Amino acid sequence: MVTVFIRWTWMRAVLHNGWWLVTSVYLVVDAGLSPAELVLIGSVQGVFALVCEIPAGVFADTVSRKWSLVISQLLMGTAMLTTGLFGSFPALVATQVLWGISWTFASGSDVAWITDELDQPDQITAVLARAARAQLTGAATGLIALGPLAWATRRDLTIVIAGAAMMSLALYVALRFTEHNFVAIRTARWSASWTTFRRGLTLVRRSRAILLIFAATFLVNGASDAAGRLTQKQLLDLGLPRDPDPIVWFTALGVIGLIVGAIVLRLVTHRIDGAHARTDYALAAVAGVLSMLMLAFARDPVVGVIAVVLLAGIVTPLTRVISTIWVNARTTADVRATTHSFLAQLEYLGEIICGLTIAAIARLTTLPLALTACAALFAATAVLMSQPTKAESAV
Repeated sequence: MVTVFIRWTWMRAVLHNGWWLVTSVYLVVDAGLSPAELVLIGSVQGVFALVCEIPAGVFADTVSRKWSLVISQLLMGTAMLTTGLFGSFPALVATQVLWGISWTFASGSDVAWITDELDQPDQITAVLARAARAQLTGAATGLIALGPLAWATRRDLTIVIAGAAMMSLALYVALRFTEHNFVAIRTARWSASWTTFRRGLTLVRRSRAILLIFAATFLVNGASDAAGRLTQKQLLDLGLPRDPDPIVWFTALGVIGLIVGAIVLRLVTHRIDGAHARTDYALAAVAGVLSMLMLAFARDPVVGVIAVVLLAGIVTPLTRVISTIWVNARTTADVRATTHSFLAQLEYLGEIICGLTIAAIARLTTLPLALTACAALFAATAVLMSQPTKAESAV
């Protein structure tokens, strides 16, 4: 069971991250989107995902976690494939909206599925940390595989191939995932869904620890998402060579960041489920401040590259895995996917509110000032997570 989950996590990361590498260059070089348009895509995507997140989470808690993941794979593959078929801004917004909706059926459902199917609370943190490392190594593999493919052939063709492969993962989930420890609600599903939603909401409202990580997630995801969409543009503006093709440079940069991330997670696995979780989250946010300021005020691409590796190798993996483990340890089986969907909603709210703000800054001022705004969001997160409170129980 654990092996099946880890393999699926790895394969999905291969296709998703390889696809995004090629797509991120495709949006800038082939579609010619502006910095404001790049961030705006994320914000619009976030609006639709925000609306769908809770219904998708409730669906997973009342109908099926497994089939929620199958739906996610089919929608995700469709969104990825169609991205390579269009070059206009409105069409690309539509494909990315579908991609965002697809994630709502997976966010929380995957963690809820493995937590309840494994049914060993003392082991789940180690499994989730292992899955996070598999996601990073899979992502690096995806960059190595799809980056050169895009360079040797065409970016749009590679995007279509990745999308078709992602759709095929739905068959893997349908055939290999079991659901022995989940009982679907067969009758009065509307009433049961509303009850599940209310139970999840009550659990969140009564937990100061969950509310704290929700607030941090809002700020961090807003900064990380906007920064991730501006990175390619800033590095190219700093003079990143265009020969060979930029996809080669971004492939190498992505692989380095992911390898660093896997090493960091390996080193801190014993800390992220204990009393050090809050401190580690705050330190990761401080690293985010440093990364954004370095990228914003870099005078050459070398400094910019170091900043991007810092963001991808420390900030993003640490904050994501800590927040997932933090929330998972404080929820119950009957509302597990719903509670993780609440967490995902805060991620989308960060993309929407913070993203729109940073997009406006990028449009009205300069790209370095927009990146400085990202640094301010990371700084606010570090302050929030470093405030003295009652001692936390183990995450």
